[in-house]
Amino acid sequence: MSEDAAFEPSAALRLECGVCWRVYDPAEGDPVWQIEPGTPFAELPDDWRCPVCDAPREKFLKAQP
Repeated sequence: MSEDAAFEPSAALRLECGVCWRVYDPAEGDPVWQIEPGTPFAELPDDWRCPVCDAPREKFLKAQP
């Protein structure tokens, strides 16, 4: 099983950057990258990076509720 298959967050799951702790909330999207609200983390472009510290997607972890 690939790492991507093991990590498939749900559409409403909020994730936070493990470097700068910026939270990606699908309900808000990402205005820096022009990502529409309602876009799940799994549907972000492959080249998407943290808009605050430029960390890659792999550095994002499940955020505490």
